[in-house]
Amino acid sequence: MILPHPALDVLCVGHASYDLILTVDHHPGEDEKCSASHFAACGGGPAANAAVTVARLGGKAAFAGQLGRDPEGDAHARELEGEGVLTDWIVRRPHPTPLSVILVKPDGKRTVVNHQAQTPPLPAGAVDFSCCRPKAILFDGHEPLISPPLARWAREQGIPTILDAGSVREGTLELAPRVDYLAASWKFARDLTGEEAPDDAVAVLSRIAPCAVITLGEEGLVWQRGTERGRLPAFSIEATDTTGAGDVFHGAFALGITRGQDFRSLLTYASAAGALCCRRLGARPSIPTGDEVAAFLKNL
Repeated sequence: MILPHPALDVLCVGHASYDLILTVDHHPGEDEKCSASHFAACGGGPAANAAVTVARLGGKAAFAGQLGRDPEGDAHARELEGEGVLTDWIVRRPHPTPLSVILVKPDGKRTVVNHQAQTPPLPAGAVDFSCCRPKAILFDGHEPLISPPLARWAREQGIPTILDAGSVREGTLELAPRVDYLAASWKFARDLTGEEAPDDAVAVLSRIAPCAVITLGEEGLVWQRGTERGRLPAFSIEATDTTGAGDVFHGAFALGITRGQDFRSLLTYASAAGALCCRRLGARPSIPTGDEVAAFLKNL
């Protein structure tokens, strides 16, 4: 008899990749060769990074998605297990693990090139969630066939759902009206709504999901929940690499929901976690612990 995991806080569903990160002193031009001053390699991907975030912040996390049967997939699976993330719902396939090459500039901004080769999404029914009873589910839209049925089930069970909507694609379009919290990038919000002002875009998104948040990088975020709306400025921090800041924000946001945090303090907590992720090279090594976030907020 398979029993549910009783202590699971957040199930993160979606993309896992392996990241190759290089720091450069400028963005290379056409036909230009340049040298990287630093290099790092680690697991990545929005949902996978969010799962590690939940674990480092003191929650119990699980990741559901796919990894290849290759060295990159092996390395990423070991990372997740080492962080205490449950890996019961990872499917290992013969398709290669997606790779991301990330060029990081001196101001912390980055360029990402993702290679998914011939790796198709998981087919419907590929993951058995029958023993999974999380307190919240975070989707990133990268698994468009397994995610919508899970979102429907979660709504029936009264389990809060969050969508990390990074860009307009099949999965994010399908999930946006099915989740309780639509946490979108400015790219997604602008492309979907056609609005040029964040306040106008979040008003449109709030008609799609009960609560909408648009993250704006160094300009903070805007949000709307019913008729209530607001704006939160970004924390001032010296950025080394902004890769993964949004993933960390979403992981912290999802965990805060399971802890019953007041909505405004929840946004502050998630924003602080995302800001702290920008301190070091690489998303995964930079994900803060719960103690680090608490100390950062205490010292403001």
